[in-house]
Amino acid sequence: QVQLVESGGGLVQAGGSLRLSCSASGRTFSYYAMGWFRQAPGKEREFVAAISQSGARTVVGDSVKGRFTISRDNAKNTVYLQMNSLKPEDTAVYSCAATSGLATNRYSYDYWGQGTQVTVSS
Repeated sequence: QVQLVESGGGLVQAGGSLRLSCSASGRTFSYYAMGWFRQAPGKEREFVAAISQSGARTVVGDSVKGRFTISRDNAKNTVYLQMNSLKPEDTAVYSCAATSGLATNRYSYDYWGQGTQVTVSS
């Protein structure tokens, strides 16, 4: 089992940047592929980005492609989401999740963090 804790959320103006972090504890971090999802009020949870166990492969959702980047540091048991050129429609609770294989479907993920709020003002 793995425990996940997100940090780095906050309030930012449109066009700004934030970097989210997700720290893992418990079972060996490098065993898991990691993903970021977001959920805005009244909307379903949306895939944002995912990264393989080694970090060699990444997938980014269409709505954030070219603006968001996912990365990981297995020595620090941490996965990151660098968010640039933020838009008001990026406002949501962002959660990281862990799974055994690279996936974009939220139902494929076994472990979830509590989430961190990102608010982008216009």
